[in-house]
Amino acid sequence: MVDTVVEQAFPEVPRIPASAGALIFDEAGRLLILKPNYKKRWTVPGGQVDSDGESPWEACRRETQEECGLEVERGRLVCVDFLRPKPNRPGGVRFLFQCGALTERQLSAIRLQDGEIDAHRFVELAEAMSLLSGPLRRRVSAAAGTKRCVYLEQGRPVATVKG
Repeated sequence: MVDTVVEQAFPEVPRIPASAGALIFDEAGRLLILKPNYKKRWTVPGGQVDSDGESPWEACRRETQEECGLEVERGRLVCVDFLRPKPNRPGGVRFLFQCGALTERQLSAIRLQDGEIDAHRFVELAEAMSLLSGPLRRRVSAAAGTKRCVYLEQGRPVATVKG
């Protein structure tokens, strides 16, 4: 509803799809990955930013709770990736938040979303690189261990942009 009103009021303003993901680790430093049944590869918790005015951080928190039952309370933006549209995908902006290491007790709350998420694992970053899709793999690789936010286009650093 809000999106329709905005489109009517500002029809010339472009709409760019956005999504947000969470990097969540266990106490051993392994990354939480999820296996959605609608994708071939593994992914991190996250999803589309709702067009009703939801922020990327709000989307990250909501999607993480929906997909695996975890409540993330803190995050640090570690990556922004711009993807150009392709015939099979709309492109847009992808935000990636580092949400820290959760305790065993916190991680015991994991409950996978029925009908969408089939499994979860904690894996070393090297193993994650072989399981994640190309664009997400590049995002996670660029953001892992960084002290500042990195900017990517198509999952790759832009030489003229410094973080």
